[in-house]
Amino acid sequence: MEIRLQKLLAAAGVASRRKAEEMIRAGRVSVNGVVVTELGAKALACDVLAVDGKPVGAEKSGKVYIVLNKPEKVVTTASDQFGRATVMDYVPRDVRLFPVGRLDYDTSGLIFLTNDGDWAYRLTHPKHEVAKTYIADVRGEPSEEVLDVLRSGVEIDGRLTAPCEVVLLGGAKVKIILREGRNRQVRRMFEVVGHSVVRLVRVAVGEIGLGGLASGKWRYLTEDEVRGLG
Repeated sequence: MEIRLQKLLAAAGVASRRKAEEMIRAGRVSVNGVVVTELGAKALACDVLAVDGKPVGAEKSGKVYIVLNKPEKVVTTASDQFGRATVMDYVPRDVRLFPVGRLDYDTSGLIFLTNDGDWAYRLTHPKHEVAKTYIADVRGEPSEEVLDVLRSGVEIDGRLTAPCEVVLLGGAKVKIILREGRNRQVRRMFEVVGHSVVRLVRVAVGEIGLGGLASGKWRYLTEDEVRGLG
């Protein structure tokens, strides 16, 4: 059931309803990363409310969880010695965050940022086998035989990749779901079978997808999403 924002903010102990209304009118309140200024606006209890960019309730736990749609030509580090754009240029700076895992410089798509080291560890440790879904545009249309080779595993650095899901979406566009994370793995797998990757996008990690998140945009994860992943 949707509830008025000022009521949700008051219930969370942020401010009185009257003060919450002033915050909304001043553009200080956002719902799932979108600023709301209408007093009649409502939200679900599972939505992520933030005041001045800080998630409501984050002050209690100190934990922040963000999903970003990383553009191409952006590095997944806190800083870059060559002056290139980093994922930190796209997210709030008032809390010290770090990226969960890596996305190649030339790869775009979904990446998480957090200040919760335990949660990040659970997402990235191989034993948890968190699924990562990519869409690859490759050179030439792979045959079903080639796709079977990818599914079974190819040799990279002297050992086979783990079995994975591979689906030809049409033409030279392929969906591949991995449950391991080696360096530049998708690109290197396709190179082995003779179909180099032209464009690569990570569209989901676990059950969390990009949805309508535009390139360079971010949002806070809901509590249910955080628990579901970690």
